[in-house]
Amino acid sequence: MIIIPAVDIRQGRCVRLSQGRADRETVYGEDPAAMARKWRDLGAERLHVVDLDGAFEKSPKNAAAIERILEAVDIPVSVGGGVRNRAIFDRWAALGVDRVVVGTEAVKNPAWVREAAIAHPGRLVLGIDAKNGLVAVEGWTETTPLTAPDLVRRFADCPVAAVHFTDIARDGMQTGVNLSATADFARLAPFPVIASGGVSTLSDIEALLPLEKDGVAGVITGRALYAGTLSLPEALDLCKKR
Repeated sequence: MIIIPAVDIRQGRCVRLSQGRADRETVYGEDPAAMARKWRDLGAERLHVVDLDGAFEKSPKNAAAIERILEAVDIPVSVGGGVRNRAIFDRWAALGVDRVVVGTEAVKNPAWVREAAIAHPGRLVLGIDAKNGLVAVEGWTETTPLTAPDLVRRFADCPVAAVHFTDIARDGMQTGVNLSATADFARLAPFPVIASGGVSTLSDIEALLPLEKDGVAGVITGRALYAGTLSLPEALDLCKKR
């Protein structure tokens, strides 16, 4: 299982939101590229970068900060937030983003998402964010009638790299991962699943490890690393000992 630090960017700064709410922001740094280097230097093998302004405003707003991250680190970077059309997807791919995360558009405009997945095999990630079992979109401000398994099955025949599965209720709250929901989803998903939301301590990583057999290939963690309740080197070491 791979541990993936999150670098969330809002107005050019490195922040974390609680439950995705813009009014519950904590600022952790003014230089996202420096933060990316920090996690790389501590052993991260991949980073997950989110343009929060892009997610809320429906188009990339922190492209310059993300480009500086791509220049600053030599490990694969996934980018999400505001990827609302094929041109944006293609631009990130051309700039060297390893994986591009698409969430809202997988629900609202699946045709171009399927085309992008086929044109860039292994580089599209479905971002599926669940609230009480239902998929949420538009920066988590709208809840749809779709369940997470319903959505992922729509793309079963596409060369999707992975699925980021987030339990919104736990995101940024450090209350532990929703293990049962994550395991249930991973068993049904036709792609590797990256869990997200709720990681607080090393015990949460330990609890996730048995889910590898169900298809959970990694976990994204943000606030726990920034707040110091989780040590990235310790988490990486725990996974390597498996």
